[in-house]
Amino acid sequence: MGNRRNFLKTTALASAALAFQSFSRKSDEIDEPINTGKTNKPIVISTWNFGVKANGAAWEILKNNGRALDAVEAGVKIPEGDPTERSVGYGGRPDRDGRVTLDSCIMDEFSNIGSVACLENIKHPVSVARAVMEKTPHVMLVGDGALQFALSQGFPKENLLVEDSEKEWKEWLKTSEYLPKANIENHDTIGMIALDAHGNLSGACTTSGMAFKMHGRVGDSPIIGAGLYVDNEIGAATATGHGEEVIRIVGCHLVVELMRQGKSPQKACEEAVARIVKLTKNRNKNLKDIQVGFIALNKKGEYGAYCIQDGFNFAVNDTTGNKLINSEYFLK
Repeated sequence: MGNRRNFLKTTALASAALAFQSFSRKSDEIDEPINTGKTNKPIVISTWNFGVKANGAAWEILKNNGRALDAVEAGVKIPEGDPTERSVGYGGRPDRDGRVTLDSCIMDEFSNIGSVACLENIKHPVSVARAVMEKTPHVMLVGDGALQFALSQGFPKENLLVEDSEKEWKEWLKTSEYLPKANIENHDTIGMIALDAHGNLSGACTTSGMAFKMHGRVGDSPIIGAGLYVDNEIGAATATGHGEEVIRIVGCHLVVELMRQGKSPQKACEEAVARIVKLTKNRNKNLKDIQVGFIALNKKGEYGAYCIQDGFNFAVNDTTGNKLINSEYFLK
């Protein structure tokens, strides 16, 4: 009988202790959800065919248990530094004044953010964006201010207008028609999002923007919430295409919030595209003149992609290999 009373007393005290620990826990401490399925990690996904090579650089970091932030920076630097890639970084097509201006942003698992816009003469704007994030009290620098900051951090000043881009610009000047094409032909972005072996997400986005744009034009790529968004509890998304349309719906934040509501990455991308389609029709614009694509990744390593019209593809690199996938699209 005494043993039974001791047992009950011990059990009651243990229960009270557990209750007290639960009650005294800090309000910002949230239990991790129980996930009985296997998470597909590490994984990196990125936009367009140049994403395959970019993924390869990111994967070298991810496969060695590296941080997603380091992986996405290393990955997008590949097309940034390639003079044959005509819509990102060095080799990007100029604006209508013949000036190559670059936009980029980066976001890590702690919601730290950095961004640069309308940056000239610096080959790797993503690294400048990371320096803004890590070394300044700000989140975005633009134009000459971004350049002066980059130079102060030791980034070399370089001429980014390659010969082929200069020839195209001079040919364009004969008519000066500003007619952006739907896909990668005269503009586009590399957006990259990654989930590392530790289960953390990061993303980066970088572009030279639309060819022959007005000087000073900035699209969605350097704008956190539009061209890129990361929520380490839920997932991440990045966008490509006509930036004005992505900004209109704050596209990548929307995709992540839809995943928060329980939608898969694929369904979240589809709904974001549907919002753009609806607004475009309401504004009596021709949908065939517009391309926007989203890619998304959740905490389980599940991914999705969707765009307005045929032509968008994206690259995926996980433990099964590195592959290029044609995105599903709205206009059939």
